[in-house]
Amino acid sequence: MSETTHDGTVAVGAPVSPDEGLTAAELAAKYGLSVSGARPSLGEYVRQLWGRRHFILAFSQAKLTAQYSKAKLGQLWQVATPLLNAAVYFFIFGLLLGARRGIPSDVYVPFLVTGVFVFTFTQSSVLAGVRAISGNLGLVRALHFPRASLPISFALQQLQQLLFSMIVLVVIMVAFRSYPDLSWLLVLPALALQFVFNTGLALIFARMGSKTPDLAQLMPFVLRTWMYASGVMFSIPAMLEDKNVPSWVADVLQWNPAAVYMDLVRFALIEGYDSSYLPPHVWAFALGWAVLAGVVGFVYFWKAEERYGRG
Repeated sequence: MSETTHDGTVAVGAPVSPDEGLTAAELAAKYGLSVSGARPSLGEYVRQLWGRRHFILAFSQAKLTAQYSKAKLGQLWQVATPLLNAAVYFFIFGLLLGARRGIPSDVYVPFLVTGVFVFTFTQSSVLAGVRAISGNLGLVRALHFPRASLPISFALQQLQQLLFSMIVLVVIMVAFRSYPDLSWLLVLPALALQFVFNTGLALIFARMGSKTPDLAQLMPFVLRTWMYASGVMFSIPAMLEDKNVPSWVADVLQWNPAAVYMDLVRFALIEGYDSSYLPPHVWAFALGWAVLAGVVGFVYFWKAEERYGRG
């Protein structure tokens, strides 16, 4: 483009850009650009997570090793902590309050220890999930990776910790005359379903905790209430038997996911804990809770993928 000036010379102007007048979105589409940190499709997100599977496993193992690195007893606290909790609950609930009603005396200790170990698995997964994003903002802001890797890794860390505890649990079972048999294999699907359930909860609370850090202070009270309502220290049907409450109350309490997974592991491991202690359709409930929490938690977390670490 050119034009004649007042002194007769010709001035040459800048050529018109072919992109002039295009919006930012149109420019991005024209040159194949995408928004930095944009949320991928759900299928692509799953593929990205699978590609980071080695990172997820390594991160969970590193966190597990570092958890008690400053304590003199080190990794022994992985087992000592739930055992000490079980000892306190046995003294308070088993001896002082008579919570072992309806459970044979030689079954109560394995019953209690199993409940504490299994519930601690869920409890620790939730607490770790609440801090998964808010407690790792430096990592979230510095590196590009699917953010679900963090809560999944923390849930996996708690699973590994539970497996360490299972060694002690087996010793306790044998000491109270519950010897290994084929029913012990039922622990594998029970814990696998619980792991999926825990991971879903960790994802849900990771998103909630990323915007509300104070949630980490509230959750211990919520989880303690859940523990007391789940039959960790007592048999729910036996405890409500003489309380003049409708029968459906006991069913609802037994169908809550924490009680379901505890009952399944107890049924698998404890010799005197037979199917009469289990609510009807217990495996269906275990599967349903796992699928519901896993799917809802994953989608709920993925929906906010582009917002983690910002603001």
